[in-house]
Amino acid sequence: MSLLLRDTENYGNIYIEDAAIVEIGCAAYDADTVIDAKRKALVPGFVNTHTHAAMTLFRGYADDLPLQTWLQDWIWPAEAKLTGEDVYWGTKLACLEMIRTGTTTFNDMYWHVLESAKAVDEMGIRGVISNVFIDVDGGSGGSDEETQRENKRLITKITKDYSDRVIPALGPHAIYIVSEESLLWIAEFAREEDLLVHIHVSETEQEVKDCIEKTGMRPVEYLDRLGFLGPNVVSAHCVWLDDNEISLLAKHNVKIAHTPTSNMKLAVGQKMRYPCLRAAGVSISIGTDGCASNNNLNMLESAKFASLSQKSATNQPTMMPACDAFSMVTKHGAQALRIGEGGGEIIEGALADLLLIDLQLPGMTPLHNLDSNLIYASSNCVDTTICDGVVLMEGGVVDGEEEILMKASETAFDLVNRRQ
Repeated sequence: MSLLLRDTENYGNIYIEDAAIVEIGCAAYDADTVIDAKRKALVPGFVNTHTHAAMTLFRGYADDLPLQTWLQDWIWPAEAKLTGEDVYWGTKLACLEMIRTGTTTFNDMYWHVLESAKAVDEMGIRGVISNVFIDVDGGSGGSDEETQRENKRLITKITKDYSDRVIPALGPHAIYIVSEESLLWIAEFAREEDLLVHIHVSETEQEVKDCIEKTGMRPVEYLDRLGFLGPNVVSAHCVWLDDNEISLLAKHNVKIAHTPTSNMKLAVGQKMRYPCLRAAGVSISIGTDGCASNNNLNMLESAKFASLSQKSATNQPTMMPACDAFSMVTKHGAQALRIGEGGGEIIEGALADLLLIDLQLPGMTPLHNLDSNLIYASSNCVDTTICDGVVLMEGGVVDGEEEILMKASETAFDLVNRRQ
């Protein structure tokens, strides 16, 4: 299959074939599909490095509550009633929202992962997906050995049954609900099978205090002692870090998924130490988190919050400029999730995960600086979304949108009623 993007504002003609960018600034070749890209800018697709996709079903369900009340009294009881069908429609809704806002790849951790895989495969988006791994306090309903066997089975099935856009990973939820034995197994198994590992780390001060009380170490130090840390680990949040932990993350080339919107909404109590992490050379990308703790999956909005919150926290208007924030939602995210050679960039040979930005919108006018307009001015500017060389949205239209909205809404209200 071939695709020609004709007359993009910043790259001229772009020729795409078999999911890859073949030629930039080329002649107007004949192609199976031709898109008129005049007055549109071409940018890489966005990469969301931390979310729980099917939590779209809980958007607006239990807002403005204390963290533990929100979790224990509202979210966990509702999640206990989740079925595979619920997760399927919640993930379809998430994929639809991501396609509309320019995300072409996301890193997900949630229940009923095979239904997530099915939804991702059908929607044409790229997803790194992991089943929630919990084996402490009965969270998974089984022992650590049973949980390990189930995760092996799920990874094998995803690899065998779905497109290579659906990438299996391991998802140990956090150190306080995954046993030390399982953390050791996950680290070893992930290296043997070359898998990414997706984990929450140091999201709250209480998590740090509890880890010190239990192990005598802070969370990152504890994971380092276990031999868990490595370049295949994507650590979400990483808010409550000290200097030694930052050095350890840099030493092991761990990737951080920064979630500014959910951090602020859930009042985790501190800004991520971006200046220190950047100075240490730690790779940082951006995630939205789930829609229960953010309410949307819009990466440009999360990038804006990331930039502005760091400027405010450091009292430095030059901190995290728009160009850096844009790299965090494109190139850095693609590198964290290992999305091909040249992932998150527009270069010949790279995967064709691309967006056309409508430059004729009020929020994109005037165009003094594309990165600044994207990050600070306009979070609803995506006209066309392309993943793996396939057009998923053109002119703001996504096939099947009406059915997804209807079914996801019905599913969400049915789930809430079940919980009661």
